[in-house]
Amino acid sequence: MEKFQRQLAKIRNLLDITFFRVALFLILGFVLYLVMYSNVKPEKLNLNLFSVATEAIRSPVTVSDRESTERKREAAEEQVADVYVLKKEINENRVDLITSIFDSSLALKKELEAPNTDLEEGAANNSTGNGSTPNQSVTTSEKIDMLKERLTEDVANDVSDATFTALVSTSTADLSIAKDLTVTAINNIMKNKIPADEVENAKKRVEDELRYTNLESNLKNAVIELGRYAIMQNEFFDVEATQELRQQARESVEPVKILQGQIIVEENQLINPEIYRQLELVGLLDNENSLLPFIGLGLFIIILLTALYYYFYELKLKGETRQNYLLLFSIIFIFSILLLKGISLIQLEYSEIGYVFPVAMGAMLLKILIDERLALLWTVSISLCATIIFNEGVTSALNFHVGIYLLCSGIAGILFLSKQNQRSKILQAGLFISAINLMVIFALVFMQNAHYNALEYTFYFVAAFISGIASAVLTIGLLPFFEAGFGILSTMRLIELSNPNHPLLRKILTEAPGTYHHSVMVANLSESACEAIGANGLLARVGCYYHDIGKTNRPQFFIENQMNIENPHDRLPPQTSKNIIIAHATDGAEILRKYKLPKEIIDIAEQHHGTTLLKFFYHKAKENGLEVEEKDYRYPGPKAQTKETAIIGIADSVEAAVRSMASPNPEQIEGLVRNIIADRLQDGQLNECDLTLKELEIVANTLCETLKGIFHSRIEYPEMTKQKVKQA
Repeated sequence: MEKFQRQLAKIRNLLDITFFRVALFLILGFVLYLVMYSNVKPEKLNLNLFSVATEAIRSPVTVSDRESTERKREAAEEQVADVYVLKKEINENRVDLITSIFDSSLALKKELEAPNTDLEEGAANNSTGNGSTPNQSVTTSEKIDMLKERLTEDVANDVSDATFTALVSTSTADLSIAKDLTVTAINNIMKNKIPADEVENAKKRVEDELRYTNLESNLKNAVIELGRYAIMQNEFFDVEATQELRQQARESVEPVKILQGQIIVEENQLINPEIYRQLELVGLLDNENSLLPFIGLGLFIIILLTALYYYFYELKLKGETRQNYLLLFSIIFIFSILLLKGISLIQLEYSEIGYVFPVAMGAMLLKILIDERLALLWTVSISLCATIIFNEGVTSALNFHVGIYLLCSGIAGILFLSKQNQRSKILQAGLFISAINLMVIFALVFMQNAHYNALEYTFYFVAAFISGIASAVLTIGLLPFFEAGFGILSTMRLIELSNPNHPLLRKILTEAPGTYHHSVMVANLSESACEAIGANGLLARVGCYYHDIGKTNRPQFFIENQMNIENPHDRLPPQTSKNIIIAHATDGAEILRKYKLPKEIIDIAEQHHGTTLLKFFYHKAKENGLEVEEKDYRYPGPKAQTKETAIIGIADSVEAAVRSMASPNPEQIEGLVRNIIADRLQDGQLNECDLTLKELEIVANTLCETLKGIFHSRIEYPEMTKQKVKQA
């Protein structure tokens, strides 16, 4: 393990250089490309027209079949019949025309029959003077001419003179009857649609209807001619309406698509021209030289790795910690990708073999070892890659079902452990993940409205259970390796170290109980102060438990353990006392290293006094007349490197100082706390950590509040007062 840690340290040092960081991401990209290459590589099919397919061939992509779509639209357009419209105004116009002919005839007859009219005078002037009446003097030919003048030229030319003769020769009563019969017959025929090829039939129908009337022969022939003349085409082809309906029919046809995964040709089926065209359309006939899938895969990997690189670049952590996280993430990511590929190669009749993959393993490992954000980023990345790797044997397809399933499974693991920091909770998380997996699987199955048999449902149940339990088992198995190998102090590990049954804590409790009590008090102070400024309060608490472990070598030389015994320092020279006191920091670090505690805990034990001066023994040596240098009475350090260590050092001094006071009041406590912080600042003990003055002010206020709560004034009850009087 030590050799492995040394190798990791060398790699971390290399990753401080941008070139090697980029190289690591290039390695990740190469692994991803190699793993997913076969999943996007187009199939090589030897297919010829009119050959027989040796296997069922599915479409690798979803494409629009424009040719089939156009054929369907043309068929739909051809099914739309021509639109013809009945123009009622033609019926009205023809009736009005015939009515006007009869009305003109009736008006003419009325004028000819009326005496002393201008018409008669005109007719008389043209008479031969034989004494005849004006009516008798107007000939039939003249009447016809007079009637024609009242009508349009077209009517005058189209209607025969025989009809006009009958009109001007018939009595007014018969003419009125003829008018009514004719108009009625025309209305009966023209109210129906009369297309161009039915005009002659319509004329015959009106002729038949007028032929059996009780009119005089000449008048009957006249009304028949007028009826036939009135009948004409009243139904016409509507170009615009027809085009509109045909356009609607075209638009109602949905575009024909060849769907991804759709079977184009069945096994042993003849490849006819239509199938051959579809194979060509989806790119299965000309795929050997296609670079598009590989370019797409490359772009996908570039986007994914760019997001990951940006995330690590923006991490506000020390270089060594950031590189440590990057290495850990890369190892878990590569391991998971290779495991994904291995599972995808397992040939089962069930296409969703990806449901077995323990995705929550990586999510829980990163959540425990680093943080939730990186765990979530890892889960999303793996889920995206899984959609390509588990493509169900369809080249270039994306299996979104597996992607959604893995995403939900990983998030379930992260959420369950968000407030569960005990190692024993990981197995419970596995059971929780299995339940979520099963719910997600059935949600996806039901949304597809698919029907499965009992065996298939059993497979899904087993896959969900295996994924959750395997995630928990692998997490439990790999967690100690990563913690030890990378020297990562996880929250779970800190909680385990805080267990009072830990051998070192039991050693402090039994051998130096005063130191143990002092450590617990300092832990309370440090944790509250660290949490107030956003530092790691749990690390501060656990570090306090172990920070004075070195005092167990000589517990009686430290004042908190001197219960009812003489102070041994009273009999020792200052130099010896100084060496004993200072040694507890280095001795503690050695003990912690021997028990292989995390580096952060060792650093707290070694650095919590920094290079502070042992003022009591320094001044005692000077009072004894010894020529001493101040540096000889300082702790060897190093100074505090982190916020947590600096706060522990302050809390350690504050707790010891307040405990030495008889009856501290709030003003005394606040003055003492601020004096100790000011002394640390002036002595340069906080120069190597990133505590700000604002944070120090918050620390001071928090320590004061906590100490006031611990050393608050108590009410003296009467019994206590009587006891004090008796003791006096």
